[in-house]
Amino acid sequence: MKFPGSVLVSLVLFVSETATALCLSAAYRAAGDRMWQWLTLLFALLPCALVQLSLVFIHRDVSRDRPLVLLLHLLQLGPLVRCVEAFYIYFHAGRVEEPYVSITKKRQMPKDGYSEEIEKEVGQAEGKLCTHRSAFSRASVIQAFLGSAPQLTLQLYICVLQQEITAARSVFMVLSLLSIVYGALRCNILAIRIKYDDYDVRVKPAAYLCIFMWRSFEIATRVTVLVLFSSVLQIWIFLVVLVNFLGFCFYPWILFWLSRSPFPENIEKELSRVGTTIVLCLLTFLYAGINMFCWSAVQVELSDPDLISKSQNWYRMTVYYIVRLTENAFLLLMWYLYKTDIYLYVCAPLLVLQLLISYCMGIFFMLVFYQFCHPCKKLFSSSVSEALLSCFKLLYFICQHHKSTVLRGKVVVKSPENTDEARSSSKTIDSQNGNIQQSVSSNA
Repeated sequence: MKFPGSVLVSLVLFVSETATALCLSAAYRAAGDRMWQWLTLLFALLPCALVQLSLVFIHRDVSRDRPLVLLLHLLQLGPLVRCVEAFYIYFHAGRVEEPYVSITKKRQMPKDGYSEEIEKEVGQAEGKLCTHRSAFSRASVIQAFLGSAPQLTLQLYICVLQQEITAARSVFMVLSLLSIVYGALRCNILAIRIKYDDYDVRVKPAAYLCIFMWRSFEIATRVTVLVLFSSVLQIWIFLVVLVNFLGFCFYPWILFWLSRSPFPENIEKELSRVGTTIVLCLLTFLYAGINMFCWSAVQVELSDPDLISKSQNWYRMTVYYIVRLTENAFLLLMWYLYKTDIYLYVCAPLLVLQLLISYCMGIFFMLVFYQFCHPCKKLFSSSVSEALLSCFKLLYFICQHHKSTVLRGKVVVKSPENTDEARSSSKTIDSQNGNIQQSVSSNA
């Protein structure tokens, strides 16, 4: 049985970040900064409540007679109780004989074009532990993008305005960044396991390292760009955030409406149509929060029975990163044009270049992951190198077509001038010949 390390990491990040947020909020209250105090508390307690709801929903505690567990969830101690329960299951597994086991069939990664199917016995303890891992993975994603990401943006914004980075604030920002990167990593692994559920997926350490570097560069750059832009154009940042958030929030619903599929009814048997709608709205809300800061590896598709698209859409990923890179460059340009005196001792062109290079480094590690380190790269219909090569060929074809069109236009424009010149020259030649004939006749 696999050690529940992901459960322990999620709990440590959750507890440390929440405790640091409460301490920093108390420091803001002592300093008289009421607005920063309440915003810090809001971004700390709101994801806590959502995490409790997700854990209760996945473990189906409402339909079970467990009042003590529900009370601990109300007291915001749900992750701690779940972690203790997971480790209790892990250390007591094998001591008591399982009354029954389930058999799962998984296919191995294809070797030389052949994929072997293997059977595995899964006991009750291992099944419960798997449920705990899945619940904590989803809780980590919620904590990361609905709590840690806004929290990191807020604290960095305060540092820029006050032109001071305190020790408590720096520790809190590091914890928030680690929480976001870890949540994005769990989102990547969750997407891989959902898309390739029929296969025995094993993620290597090199893949974890690539995902960590990819997400670190991408998220850190994105947060810094948003903070720099908001520090000089406070009103316009609300428009940028609103357009991004509402666009990604309504995008799955628009696709669902265009597909004309029936309303999903198989999410949970005990949920009514209103409850299902609330769950779907929360899912798209989380999806929009993830895409605000980084590429969502899990693509929501409401017309699918699993609510997740299982196809590897390279086109959608390419469009996302092109648009996001263009948006970051535009926001940095606006910051450079409207920067205030607080950036007097900052080399603005160098900072802009560093941020753009940092975002490109994130894209580079993403390409390395999908090309070399993806655990299911053998199942791809086309690799990243082939996709890039086809893109370069398409760009080359477009450039060649544009050049040929320009040359044809020049030929069409020049041809009337050439015919006029030829007609005028022929007229002069005819007139000269006529003069010569008249002179010859007169001499004769």
